Amino acid sequence: YVCSTWGNNHFKTFDGDFFPFPGTCEYNFVSDCRGAYKEFSVHIQRALNSNGHPEIQYIVVTIKDITVLLKPNLVVAEGRIVKTPYYTSGVLIESDKIYTKIYAKLGMVLMWNQQDALMVELDNKFNNRTCGLCGDYNGIQIYNEFINGGAYNPITFGNMQKISKPTAKCEDPDETKALPSCNEHRDECQRLLTSPAFADCRLRLNLEMYIQACMQDKCACNGKEDSFCLCSTISEYSRQCSHAGGHPREWRTETFC
Repeated sequence: YVCSTWGNNHFKTFDGDFFPFPGTCEYNFVSDCRGAYKEFSVHIQRALNSNGHPEIQYIVVTIKDITVLLKPNLVVAEGRIVKTPYYTSGVLIESDKIYTKIYAKLGMVLMWNQQDALMVELDNKFNNRTCGLCGDYNGIQIYNEFINGGAYNPITFGNMQKISKPTAKCEDPDETKALPSCNEHRDECQRLLTSPAFADCRLRLNLEMYIQACMQDKCACNGKEDSFCLCSTISEYSRQCSHAGGHPREWRTETFC
């Protein structure tokens, strides 16, 4: 099972809930929360880049007693800059031009495209043991994440995952803002995500959730034909399809993405 975040502040929990959360503080993406001793944790911080798009600035991964800091084209492990592939007690870090990947023997794989998209896969021994933006991994949608003695909206849920740092200067996103409906973009998003290139994906993933995410992207970009607006959710759909055993065909063209 995978938890992921991508593009215009989209999140998908282990249990399959999709929600938007535009926070720019440091947050607990996923941690082992069962006991006092955390076997692992993954923290992330986003910021807007020069084009005004949200990108992940850094990721801090702790696995048992090892701390790894990931930034674009930079890996700091156990306090020093390291070259990849790098191996240390049960943790392998690899990177190529696009992805940085961490494989941890305790049952975690992390994959980051060094820009907007992060995916964490966990062994099912962590069922019902996690907390953070990825949810509790109990196999039940919505329960505990968004209904826990009352209905949380996603922004409230996201703000609760902030890592408090005395020096951090970041504002909590406003919980009262509702999402626009963006229905005028449905046809275009549906057409893109049901193109023949993705024929092998439809039965593997929840198509409607990706259509909704694509619609929100189009709204957020206010009609700018910006590749970030169109491509980030389609890229995520393609990655998730491959991860689920599907074989998306080449969907990028010279003029598209």
